[in-house]
Amino acid sequence: MFIAGCSKDDDAPAKEISLSTSATLGSYLTDKSGRTLYFFANDAAGRNTCTGGCQSLWPALFLDTITADQLGSGLSISDFTFIATGSGRKQAAYKSWPLYTYSPVVNGVNTPEAPASTSGEGVGNVWFIAKPDYSIMFSNAQLLGQNGKNYKSDYTEGEGRTIYFTDGKGLTLYAFRNDRNLKNNFTRPDFTNNSVWPIYETDKVSVPSTLDKTAFVAIDVAGRKQLTYKGWPLYYFGQDAGVRGSNKGISFPSPGVWPILFKDIAPAPPL
Repeated sequence: MFIAGCSKDDDAPAKEISLSTSATLGSYLTDKSGRTLYFFANDAAGRNTCTGGCQSLWPALFLDTITADQLGSGLSISDFTFIATGSGRKQAAYKSWPLYTYSPVVNGVNTPEAPASTSGEGVGNVWFIAKPDYSIMFSNAQLLGQNGKNYKSDYTEGEGRTIYFTDGKGLTLYAFRNDRNLKNNFTRPDFTNNSVWPIYETDKVSVPSTLDKTAFVAIDVAGRKQLTYKGWPLYYFGQDAGVRGSNKGISFPSPGVWPILFKDIAPAPPL
């Protein structure tokens, strides 16, 4: 006669980080207690910028170490690193995004978000669940042009953060002023100028819930797929050199010729 019992797996310790799934948000990372993990748009450069009172609301995920057997199915150890924090403790980062949990104030006390809750998604338009497959993310940072000058959101000189699009790795995305709706007017058919303003070559659309997925469409550019937003073809700037958080292209060759992308940008003009 077969008697049901607990397997060894039932007694195995919880994974430090796992993937969970939401019917509306898709796959996202959770800690060993099942609490949702988050990215902070201010951290697009790969550094923890959640200081002061922010730390109580958004506790960093501190881990002494992490190994492959401490990860849930579908996660790769090569995607995880550690970053130093002011406290001297090590914060886990996923694809160079520092990881946090959420502890909103309930009855005057910071209370850890319940397991499986994703109430931190979209808070302030700068906090987003840590998805493994973003094709678009946000940065909230100072614009610093190739000419060494600081710029505000309207491309006048000055200081202040601007929220704009990056790819999932925190690399800044741009539009070209002379492009038209779903039409790339910069890239040559032989791609000989692609190193100057490389096209964002993907047809995948995985975005924060605050964005309309239908506004992203892939177009064909000489046999390659380039992602567009509201008709604007998306590009990198070669001189950003793959550096997270760099946005030098906003001043090259002059401010506004290659603008950064943001949620409420006007649609690209028609052909």
